[in-house]
Amino acid sequence: MSRLFAIFTIILLVGCSPEEKNSNIDSMASLGESVFNKNCVSCHGVKDQGLTTDWKVKDANGNYPPPPLNGTAHTWHHSPEQLLYTINKGGTEMGGQMPAFENRLTEEEKKALIDYMYSLWPKEIQVKYDDRFK
Repeated sequence: MSRLFAIFTIILLVGCSPEEKNSNIDSMASLGESVFNKNCVSCHGVKDQGLTTDWKVKDANGNYPPPPLNGTAHTWHHSPEQLLYTINKGGTEMGGQMPAFENRLTEEEKKALIDYMYSLWPKEIQVKYDDRFK
């Protein structure tokens, strides 16, 4: 009986098949895209490409514009925890104007946003990110 229990436990710990994992990742990225389109697109642009050619230069009001989130800016340099912190607290601490989403989005929606951004990054950026943070 204990051998059967051990086998059952191992099966549970191993988790789902790769197809199920990929489906879950796709599902989270899809949710993230929906959340992004409702909350972020007006500042970060369609497909996260940004709205300005140089996001490193302050605008006429002395604020940094929202950076692109598609892997062409610095987003991928930040850990998942740092990205979640920025989503929660907003960007004012960094000289931007991004509002805080801590009480506006669920934890699942925030994680899905990060998955969505990740899905837009070029493969070589994803590999660098994975090597650094996963």
